[in-house]
Amino acid sequence: MKTNNLTKFRDHLDELYKPGTSERADFDAGYEEFKIGVLIHEARKAQGLTQDQLAEKCGTTKAYISKVENNLKDVRFSTLRNIVEKGLGGKLQLYIRI
Repeated sequence: MKTNNLTKFRDHLDELYKPGTSERADFDAGYEEFKIGVLIHEARKAQGLTQDQLAEKCGTTKAYISKVENNLKDVRFSTLRNIVEKGLGGKLQLYIRI
C-alpha cells in the first residue's frame, strides 16, 4: 500500500522476506536480538548512566555492555536479568508466542 509515493516499511519487508519463509524467520529473529541491545541502550541513557556506571551496577564490564548494546555479543538470560534488574532497576519480562 503506497501513500504519497512512500512504501510502508512492513510492505517493503514483506516484499524482501516473504512471510512464512525461513528467510523471514531468520530476519525476525535477528531483529529481536538487535532490539534487546537498543532497549538496554535507551533505558541506560534515560537513566543518565554511562556504560561504565551500568557495568559497575550489574557486575560486568563496559566492554560487555557495549557489545550487548551493539548486538555484537549474545547475552545469557541470567546476565540480561542482572543488567535489567540490578543495573537499571527494572523488571525483565519474557513471553512465548505460539
